Amino acid sequence: MTDNLKLELTALIGPAQWRWLMPHAERGALVLVDQDLDLADVGLAIATDDVATVNRWIAEALITKPSPQQLETWQQAADKPFRSLIVQPYVLVQDSLSP
Repeated sequence: MTDNLKLELTALIGPAQWRWLMPHAERGALVLVDQDLDLADVGLAIATDDVATVNRWIAEALITKPSPQQLETWQQAADKPFRSLIVQPYVLVQDSLSP
C-alpha cells in the first residue's frame, strides 16, 4: 500500500513559484524540505503518520518552517522556483536550485 501511495505522491510533485506559495506560508502550512531528502518520502512519512521519522528529520533540521530571513528573501523574488507537494494540511517545498 505504501508503495502505491509513494507513486501517487511522486506524481503530484510539481513546480511552484513563490507567489503561489505565499498564502500557505502566511497560514503557517509551508514546510521546507532539505535537498538531501526525497520530497515523496517526506510526503509519505507525513501522510502515514510516521512520527518517529518526521521527528528525526525535524531534530536534524532536515524539515523546517521557513525562517524570517528566507521569507524576506523570497518576497523579493516572486518568481523564485520551488518543487512542491501538497500533503494536507501542509505544502512541502524544496528550493529549485539553478542547474
